[in-house]
Parts: sequence; structure tokens; C-alpha cells
Amino acid sequence: MLAYQIHEEKNKLFVELEGDLDIESTEIINNELLPRFLQHETVVIDFATVGFVDSSGMGLLIQIVKQMKEKDQQIQIIHVKEDILEVFDMVQMHEIIGNDVIV
Repeated sequence: MLAYQIHEEKNKLFVELEGDLDIESTEIINNELLPRFLQHETVVIDFATVGFVDSSGMGLLIQIVKQMKEKDQQIQIIHVKEDILEVFDMVQMHEIIGNDVIV
């Protein structure tokens, strides 16, 4: 199960995710969060309490980054745990979404 908290500062949206980013949570993100992402110049997603990301979660991240970049918006993913970073490295996530997204 994925939970989230949101707060805004000017035209920047901060999202703290908690739980797993998997096939079950993609619907929540698509329906509840993505429309809000697209209304802000910058989105910062905090992964500090994300425990797991599966292939559907990675696909969703790629889709979100692509949509935001097409609209000249900025997105950053911060505080990614080491084991998730290792998976991102294995699938070359940085090359797919850009080195400036995961910080």
C-alpha cells in the first residue's frame, strides 16, 4: 500500500511517498498525484520511506518524467534508498530519465 503527503511552496510541489511503488500503487499515482504534478513547475518526490519499486513502478516513473519534461517542468526524486538505487543502476534508469532527476 502506498501513502503520501503533499505540501506546496510557491510553484513547487513536495510529495513524500510511503510504502511500495508497485502495480497496486500505480493507479493511486496516475489518478491522484499525476494531475497535481502537471500543475506545478517543479515536483520533488521524497523516496525516504519507499521500501520497494517494481517494474510497473519504474515504468510509471519514466512516464511521469517524460510527461513533465515535455511540458518543460522539473522533477527530482530524492532520498532514494541504496537497494532501490542499485536496481535503478541495473536497469540504467539514470540514462532513461536523465542524470538530473534522481539526486
